[in-house]
Amino acid sequence: MGEERARPGRWALAEYADGSVAVCLLDERGRPEGPVAREPDAAAAVRARPWVTRWVWRSTAAVYPGVLAAGSRVERCYDVEAAEALLLGYEGSWGLPRSLSAAFARLRGLPVPEDPPPAVAETAQPSLFAAGPVPLPADADPLEALLTVYEGQLARAGTTARPERMRLLLAAESAGTLVAAEMGRAGIPWRADIHREVLGELLGERYPGGAQPRRLAELAERVSEAFGDGVRVRPDLPADIIRAFARAGIRLGSTRAWELRAVDHPAVEPLLEYKRLYRIHTAHGWSWLRTWVRDGRFRTEYVPGGAPSGRWTTHGGGALQIPRAVRRAVVADPGWRLVVADADQLEPRVLAAISRDPGLMATAGGTGDLYGALSHRGFSGDRAAAKLALLGAIYGQTSGDGLRHLADLRRRFPAAVAYVDEAARAGEEGRLVRTWLGRTSPGGEGSRARGRFTRNFVVQGSAAEWALLMLAALRALLRDTRAELVFFQHDEVIVHCPAEEADAVAESIRAAGESAARLAFGPTPVRYPFTTATVRCYAEAK
Repeated sequence: MGEERARPGRWALAEYADGSVAVCLLDERGRPEGPVAREPDAAAAVRARPWVTRWVWRSTAAVYPGVLAAGSRVERCYDVEAAEALLLGYEGSWGLPRSLSAAFARLRGLPVPEDPPPAVAETAQPSLFAAGPVPLPADADPLEALLTVYEGQLARAGTTARPERMRLLLAAESAGTLVAAEMGRAGIPWRADIHREVLGELLGERYPGGAQPRRLAELAERVSEAFGDGVRVRPDLPADIIRAFARAGIRLGSTRAWELRAVDHPAVEPLLEYKRLYRIHTAHGWSWLRTWVRDGRFRTEYVPGGAPSGRWTTHGGGALQIPRAVRRAVVADPGWRLVVADADQLEPRVLAAISRDPGLMATAGGTGDLYGALSHRGFSGDRAAAKLALLGAIYGQTSGDGLRHLADLRRRFPAAVAYVDEAARAGEEGRLVRTWLGRTSPGGEGSRARGRFTRNFVVQGSAAEWALLMLAALRALLRDTRAELVFFQHDEVIVHCPAEEADAVAESIRAAGESAARLAFGPTPVRYPFTTATVRCYAEAK
């Protein structure tokens, strides 16, 4: 035990079918350096070795929740299955099975098992319904399989075009898995009584037998009356709406809100309101409340890298689309506060950093409004034109004023526009496209549509990498406080903390953003400011 304490390093942790685990210290190549010990479970292994600085294991989602439930936390980890997905993508094999078993089979020339289907959470405890690990071949030892795959991954990362960036990406993705598990366990503070009040105000009384709430029923009646043909129209059925407008001489391609707003008809106003309230009723109504909120917390399962760009998704609960009205139910505990921080104009700032465009980096070097600063450098003070041009470059504006303003942007910031133009061209030609650290877009036939996707992919994906590093840095800064990370989506983070820690938490968020930028993009003049609010209720931050 004394020898172990003197050499914390990296430790492997492999799970066995009976729930026990094997652990051992690793050398720099990822091979065993010392004896292999057996423990009854992962929680016991971690609890007995608090000095370990990094655990190497199959999957954080599989191992870490049990460790957290036992009251332990780890400093860092290496998630083999998350790393496998990134390395496969880099090698042009995006979407191939990523499990430890699949990776081991590829190395051994064995039949590669399919990954289990993605979990579909139907309750507030989605992990209970997740598929178990894909079994290894009967004669394979789990520890040996883990170490074989890990050693191979270290070698593969070393052969990429920029090994230091790929290693950073693998570390950041693994750090994100720890944050995701901890946020899922902490949960977002949620007042069920306030949520019920909000639903009552918005939707009115509930009727028995599964009938619609009063407000939805009234709006549905108004929609039908507006068409005036004596036919009942179901506002929740797009085909019904399209037919009703067709009878009124109005042709619609869809029932999307932007298309309806362009129509002059008395049914539009109640229909838009119905659609807004119907979404709340179905996505965050009384059924949602019963399913997802327990003991004053809303908990979901976060999925780091769930989107191709590296952005997170969730399994169930709609955590990343909490309607503004429902945010009134997100209330800090007594004596605590929510520190809500939004990264300001993140993607344009990331474009400045990754393109190394001198003019755009200088423009993004302040902490004020980026679009306002941009407008004074080339758009005669027209902020709207500057914003349209920059977002058009990132998202691929192909017509109208956006195209004209994009031409102005190209003259003034040629390196920035050339960066996304090249990404679009590569996508159109069917080539692989990578983020700054090396996440690779899904393959496919070249097309204009794929070019539009890859144009944004290089920026959005690089911003997602900054966000991962920011979360990792913030998690480290909060380690010795009572504060807890409870929410994250794309460029927004919420920390729940005692009121007296709120100012320090806000400073930690700022420092974490700057640290992430230096680590990801190196020294640049670009700044990454946050709009931060310390509030009792989430709705107060907007």
